[in-house]
Amino acid sequence: MGSSTLRCKMYSSRTVIRTFISILVLASSIYPTLYSSAEENLKSEKSIRIEFFMRTGCQNCAKAKLYLDKLTKRHPDVEIESLNIENDIDAAIRLNELADKHGYSAWGVPALYIDGQLIVGFRGADTTGKEIDYLVEGLLTEDKKTLEIERDTVNIPLFGEVRVNDYGLPLFTIVLGLIDGFNPCAMWVLIFLLSLLVNLKSRRRMVLIAGVFVFVSGLVYFIFMAAWLNFFFLLGLTRTLQLILGVFAIAVGSIHIKDFFMFKKGLSLSIPESAKPGIYSRVNRILKAENITGAIFTVIALAAMVNVVELACTAGLPVIYTQILASQPLSTFEYYAYLVLYNIAYMADDSVMIVIAVVTLSRARLQEKGGRVLKLISGLVISLLGLVMIFFPEWLSLS
Repeated sequence: MGSSTLRCKMYSSRTVIRTFISILVLASSIYPTLYSSAEENLKSEKSIRIEFFMRTGCQNCAKAKLYLDKLTKRHPDVEIESLNIENDIDAAIRLNELADKHGYSAWGVPALYIDGQLIVGFRGADTTGKEIDYLVEGLLTEDKKTLEIERDTVNIPLFGEVRVNDYGLPLFTIVLGLIDGFNPCAMWVLIFLLSLLVNLKSRRRMVLIAGVFVFVSGLVYFIFMAAWLNFFFLLGLTRTLQLILGVFAIAVGSIHIKDFFMFKKGLSLSIPESAKPGIYSRVNRILKAENITGAIFTVIALAAMVNVVELACTAGLPVIYTQILASQPLSTFEYYAYLVLYNIAYMADDSVMIVIAVVTLSRARLQEKGGRVLKLISGLVISLLGLVMIFFPEWLSLS
């Protein structure tokens, strides 16, 4: 009886020990699986999906792709879905819908959609790349950050903080507008008008008539450029179009440069001789107008006529600029604000000419030598922009 009880107790103890060991072994085998599964679940929860919209032959897309490859090496949890809008119509529709949702009137590639935020354009790893890094790292650490990262800023009284990097497109706009304002076609008509207005011997009347001429010219120019802008939106911003415009710019620029050396010999982009009698007639009517109201109505008609007549002479820079502007990721308001800025710069040159004429009462006219110099400057600028559009299109990402 005692021996039997002892064996029973020993057996019971061994059973407990064996059961305990079995549980430990089973737990040790299950734990890595559970841990691994938990780790994968955690990883999947923090996984970030980036939709990368691109097209073949896009140099900025290639730069963005190179950056994204490095990003995925640093952050394996980041998943990139590349969508070629040229080959995939659904991708193009998707990007168009995202652009509308985020307030872009026009869109281009590269574009990245990350956690509800759309980034259009890729300026480089040190600019756009840092913005993406900031956003991705914030998402990985469950700290929802936005793209409003700190940039180099300047604090200006009344205006507050101004971002230095934002001066690329504004400065480009002002410079081109100023250069365009020295177009010999438009400048010739204004200087001719001012030289005759001196005979009125009234500075007030000179300022009023010449000012209306410049304002109406700027307004017509704005409408003309807005039409080009919307044409590019309608046509689409493709590399083929950019190459065509690059060739067009070089051709127009070459004709202007040719005029510096061989003025009006061969093909020339100037005001046609056949249109000049009509211009002279309207200027004469302005001088002989019995009242200021009649003179203003005549000068409005003159400004509108001149802008239509000189269209071929002045089309170069506005066409190139509006294509560059259309390729920037901006809102509708910003597109037209830049057109206004361009035209203010365009009219600034004419305004200076008015001030000089009113102060000096000079009868000087634009001579052939001056016209040739203006043609040379305009031709060089247009040709340079054409070369950049063909060989270095990434330089034109200015926003």
